[in-house]
Formats: sequence, structure tokens, C-alpha cells
Amino acid sequence: MSSRISIPDRPLNILITKTLTLPEVTAEDEAMIRDAAGPGASITIVDNPRAGIEHATEADVILGITPRSLFRAAPNLKWVHATASGVDMFMYEEFVESAVVLTGEKGLVGGHLADTAFGLLLALTRRIKTAIELGPEGWTLENREDMRFSEIELEGLAMGIVGFGGTGRHLARRAFAFGMTVRAIDAFPVEPSDGVEVVEGMDALDDVIRNSDVLAVGLPLTDDTRSMCNDEFFSAMKSTAIFVNVTRGEIIDGPSLVRALENGAIGGAALDVAPVEPLPADSPLWKFKNCVMTPHTAGASQHRGRRNLERFCRNLAALREGNAFEGVVDKQAGF
Repeated sequence: MSSRISIPDRPLNILITKTLTLPEVTAEDEAMIRDAAGPGASITIVDNPRAGIEHATEADVILGITPRSLFRAAPNLKWVHATASGVDMFMYEEFVESAVVLTGEKGLVGGHLADTAFGLLLALTRRIKTAIELGPEGWTLENREDMRFSEIELEGLAMGIVGFGGTGRHLARRAFAFGMTVRAIDAFPVEPSDGVEVVEGMDALDDVIRNSDVLAVGLPLTDDTRSMCNDEFFSAMKSTAIFVNVTRGEIIDGPSLVRALENGAIGGAALDVAPVEPLPADSPLWKFKNCVMTPHTAGASQHRGRRNLERFCRNLAALREGNAFEGVVDKQAGF
């Protein structure tokens, strides 16, 4: 799909819906958008997508999230810039089959997700989770010895990265700095970087699963990736390997992960996302000492909103100048 669209022969009408990653639009932000949009642009800011429905009739551009109800209310819509790294919520048939261009944070999000991934990984390998949970009891001789004799260092371990997008690249950068060897695979031809000499194709998946000490999955959620981390996937991993996922929880088959942890098929799991969210209080995943989780908070960063706004403004300028957009999503592929 082309990333170029026809600019209307009138000032742009822009609808902005606030979201979790764009909770506020300051006067400075609005001025930056207005400057990029050109003379006479109309900018409407609402608190959520539902509130945008009554303002959507004339909208040419939406910055935010566009559920089906909002999409149907916007007959003149030509372009949506998403304020979310995952775009699976846009993949309903009407939107996918439309001529509306979708752009977003593609390639911008990754550093803060990788930070959380390594925080969780270190919480397991350096027994930080155990020490925090034990509190003062951690100082007993038995507990200290248990932690000291079971801690491992990352240097020299092999990290496999499945999906070498923004998050995958930042994971590789951090793994390389920790002295790990890195092997990355992706479904599409992508350039190597940061300790990865070549990005292999998905035909190497089985080999990467078998040989990784840390296996990080950074894939988008699509029909092909949903529940791909199943019994067969986990049984192929080393029994000492740690599974990491900070991108999309639905990639994991929940019962399969529980079985892998119960049976010792894998060494542990480090998760910011869960197969079902919010993860129920009675989920077996809470009980495992070798499973550490955060509640889908890795996407937070003091820089994230600004980065995406700046990209949106660059794309507004590209629209006016007839140039290609940044961060274009392939709606047919789903990412």
C-alpha cells in the first residue's frame, strides 16, 4: 500500500484522541502540530476515541486510536497515526480493506521495553526477585547460600531473539553489552545491528529455540503468531533457558507456559505481558518462583509520547510536500 495520500484542497481537519501513551496534548504540542499541518488547519482534541465520534465527520487525519465505531463516523478519513506500538486493534476488516493509510510508532518503541526485559531477566538470574520477597529473611545463612549458589551471570550466554524489530534491536544492543552472544531471526529481510552480524529467516526458528540460554520473543500479534509459544515451542527449549516476552501476551499459549514451568521444561519466564490481561489472581503463573512479571508497564517512557508526536509532525510535513511517511504499517501483514 502506498504511503502517499492526496492532500485535500482545503486546510486539514485533524482529530486527536487522547490515549494511555498520549494522555495530554499541551499548548506547545498543539502549536507544533498546527505549524506542521499548515495554514488554517482545524485541530480537535478529545479525551478518548468514543468522544471523537461526534467530531469525526470532517476528519482527514486521526492521531490516536481508531476503533470501528470511530472509523465508521469518519467518511473523509485518509490517514491514521497510531499512538500504540501494537496495531492489532486496528486490524478489523473495514479498516484493513480501506484506502486509509496507517502509520505509528513502528521502529520508535524498543529501548524502554528492552530495559524492562533486562530488569526482569536480572531479577531471575541474579535472584533479585527472591531477595526482595525474602526481605530480612534473606540474610539467614541458608537463604544467602541458596541465592549465591544459584545465581548465574549473563556473560557468555546465548540470547535468541525472535522478531528483530525495534524491541529486538534494543534487546540485542543490551545483550551485547552484557557479553552475551546474540542470534536474531525475522520473517522479513531486515538489516543486522548491534552485535547481530546477520538476521536469519524463520526457517532457523527451531535451531534458535534449541540453542538459546535466553529466548526473547519480540513479534507483533497476528493470526500467525497468536499462541505460537505452545507446548511444542517450550519443549524444544533448553531446560535451563529463560523465556522473555515484553511485547504481546497473546503470542503465549497460557496453559502451555504453565505446564513448561511446572514440568521444568524451561528454566524460567520473564514477562511484562500475559496470555490474558489482566492476569487473574488465581492464575498458576503467580506461584512460580522462577516466573517474574510486571503488569504490562514496559511501554512507559518519559520520551515516548514526544517521539511519536515529532514523527506525526514530520509526517504532516511529508503529506503537504508529497513525500513518503515514516512508520507505515502494512495492514495486510498486520504490522
